[in-house]
Amino acid sequence: MNMSAMEEVIQLLDNILNDRGVPKNVKESVEESLQMLRSGSDNDVKVAEAAAVLDDVSNDPNLTSYGRTLLWNAITKLEELK
Repeated sequence: MNMSAMEEVIQLLDNILNDRGVPKNVKESVEESLQMLRSGSDNDVKVAEAAAVLDDVSNDPNLTSYGRTLLWNAITKLEELK
């Protein structure tokens, strides 16, 4: 796994957490994904689980189109790591 790509995804997710326009429940899911990515488990498993969590929350009706685009960008980068 390319660590710089993983660091890029983590930075992108951190930016989502710091965005004031992102709803609290979405931030909680992003935080959960970050914890998965930072865990010591198998890389393929943690990337797949984090992508699934982010994909589920990307359908939140309260999420702005900008926030949704940021999530989709993070999901795309995670899928490239698989």
